[in-house]
Amino acid sequence: MSSRKDQAEKQVRRLRRKRHGRRNVFGTPDRPRLAVFRSLTNIYAQLIDDTKGITVASASTREKDVAGQVSGSSGNVAAAAIVGKALAEKALEAGVTAARFDRNGYKFHGRVKALAEAARAAGLKF
Repeated sequence: MSSRKDQAEKQVRRLRRKRHGRRNVFGTPDRPRLAVFRSLTNIYAQLIDDTKGITVASASTREKDVAGQVSGSSGNVAAAAIVGKALAEKALEAGVTAARFDRNGYKFHGRVKALAEAARAAGLKF
């Protein structure tokens, strides 16, 4: 069982990776930044235009339409894929076809990878 100290160190390492990745990823109106955040129970994704500081589109497992499609836990790979598809659909409605992927310091594996692949399959390019 991990202690609070281990958890704090893990968070510090993720935030360090996040800072290094954000040096190279910047969202524009043509290609907003697709930022992913995952918690133990949910996953969130949003398209951000960093020049204006606005969110173009967002999706998460906490939204009613997405939560209705999720069977079982909302913190698993299947739920992440549903969120990725929902975000891509909202992005295409908003006129966004391409994005820059910001994994937010998380490894490109599991839920983050499932979200990205589902968004790509639904028509979002990055």
